[in-house]
Amino acid sequence: QVQLVESGGGLVQAGDSLRLSCAASGRTLDYNIMGWFRQAPGKEREFVAAISRIDGSTYHTDSVKGRFTISRDHTKNTAYLQMNGLKPEDTAVYYCAASMSMIISRSGSPYNYWGQGTQVTVSS
Repeated sequence: QVQLVESGGGLVQAGDSLRLSCAASGRTLDYNIMGWFRQAPGKEREFVAAISRIDGSTYHTDSVKGRFTISRDHTKNTAYLQMNGLKPEDTAVYYCAASMSMIISRSGSPYNYWGQGTQVTVSS
């Protein structure tokens, strides 16, 4: 089992920045991909970004490209999501997820482990 704990959410104004962290514990060798998803009220869960522990490759969904950056610190088993230029439409609960798959997926299905989520609220 892998446990994931997110932190770093909060209430900010449009244009501000936040950095989310996702700390993994437990069987930390049991995943290859770490991703971030978000879910706004009344909307479906949406893929945001993911990073491969195998080769460090990353993928960001179009709506956050140029504003959000996913990274990792393998020594701390922690992934980060640096969010700059936040917009009100970025308001959501952000979830960290880990996958044993070798390939980055935008679907939530391959992700085996999920955190409890952290709220990000962006006011206009």
